[in-house]
Amino acid sequence: MKAIQRRTVWRDGAGRPDDLAEETPVAFEYNGISHAVMLATPADLEDFAVGFSLSEGIVARRRDIFDIGIRESAAGITLQFEIAGDAFARLKAHRRSLAGRTGCGLCGVESLDQVRRELSSLPASKPFPLAALHAGMGSLPALQRVQQATGATHAACRVGRDGVISHVREDVGRHNALDKTLGALARDGIDARIDTGSDALIITSRASFEMVQKAAALGVGTLAAVSAPTAAAVRLADKLNLNLIGFLRQESCVTYSGHGTLEEVKA
Repeated sequence: MKAIQRRTVWRDGAGRPDDLAEETPVAFEYNGISHAVMLATPADLEDFAVGFSLSEGIVARRRDIFDIGIRESAAGITLQFEIAGDAFARLKAHRRSLAGRTGCGLCGVESLDQVRRELSSLPASKPFPLAALHAGMGSLPALQRVQQATGATHAACRVGRDGVISHVREDVGRHNALDKTLGALARDGIDARIDTGSDALIITSRASFEMVQKAAALGVGTLAAVSAPTAAAVRLADKLNLNLIGFLRQESCVTYSGHGTLEEVKA
């Protein structure tokens, strides 16, 4: 299934071709047991599989995923995982049903206790240069292929201390775009938990509670959003020692958490 679909639309009284971002149900099935269904763009699905599994705490390490199968049907796409026995035992003990909607990060959680995961605070790290975030934000639009064609997707990317972007992933859902990027990093052996100050993530959306939680779960020390964070996201960033930036635009931004741990000098 293609991430972009073309059809004829009517504009100013004339029929013209237009590109649309595809979204389809994507089911997550662990060791034969259905766990979640999310609406997502059908691209970078192995990245999505790994990133979702890690950021949701289903597996603790990339090596706990032994195999990923991708099965397409008329109803959608099923990601079939084979995971380690201890991870599967934890999943069954804390099993929840996720009825996924586009852009929904906590759909189907069965109790309030399941909203906030127990995560350790991130270790203190060397300051991250704000100029690198601005450089990354300036480069990102040109790398958003699906967004440029359709105007309908979010993106997440990794940016280094030199302002250079890598691992850009897009999706109709902002959480999905972040999971895909986290998964791509994990599949390439890049572990932010080793050095939380080495790179940052930029997201083209607001920074909500669960976006901060996903980033911190994988050791990301700095999360920068194009739009605003929520109050819950800021409180969680404070608690977990994560640098949280909002309104990252051109040469301006707002630091909501981590002031004093960001370099206001050129990268």
